[in-house]
Amino acid sequence: MKQGHKDNMESENLRIGKQIRDLRKAKGITLTAMAEKIDRSVGYVSQVERGVSALPIPVLQAISEILDVQISWFFHADREAPVEELDHIVRQHNRRSLNFAGTGMREELLSPTLSGQLQMVLSTLEPGSGRQGSRRRKSEEAGFVLSGHLELGIGEKVFHLGTGDSFALTGDEPHWLRNLSDDEDVVIVWTLAGANY
Repeated sequence: MKQGHKDNMESENLRIGKQIRDLRKAKGITLTAMAEKIDRSVGYVSQVERGVSALPIPVLQAISEILDVQISWFFHADREAPVEELDHIVRQHNRRSLNFAGTGMREELLSPTLSGQLQMVLSTLEPGSGRQGSRRRKSEEAGFVLSGHLELGIGEKVFHLGTGDSFALTGDEPHWLRNLSDDEDVVIVWTLAGANY
C-alpha cells in the first residue's frame, strides 16, 4: 500500500472516529452501551473513536442505527475543509444533515462539532409537517424563526410564531412544533445549551 493512500485512510478513520465519539457523547450513550449494542468490546469501540481500528461498513451501519443517523452522516465533505477550519468554521456546502424519512423535516448541524456545550441546528419543516406528539430534551434550547409560520406547543399552551419571532424552552418542558402552511417551509435556527443532540 502506498504511503499517501495509507495516510489518507488513517486520516479518514480519525475523522469518522471523532464524529462517532462526538455524536455518541452528545446523545449520552456510554462506550459500554455502544459496545454491547454492536456486540464488540469497549476497547474496540474506543480504538474506532481514536481512529486506530478499521471500521467495516456493517459495523459503521450498526453504529449509525444506534446513533439514529444515516450512514451518510459519516461520509461528508468536511474532509475537504481546510484543517484550520475543522473545529471552528462550517461552510454552507459542508453542513452535516439529517433527513427524518417520511416526516418532511430536515436538520442541518451549524456547529463544527457535537462535543461542545453549545450547538446550533437549522431545521426545515416542509408544508404540513411537524413532530407528532411532544418531545423533551435534556437541556435548554432556543429557536429563531428564520422564515414561515410555526405552530409551537409547550405543555398545554399553543403559540403561533412568524418570521423573526423567537422562543426558549427548558429541558423539562414537553413541546411539539408544526408547519400549518400548504406551500411554505418553516425554517428555524436552534441553539442548544449543554445539549444531548
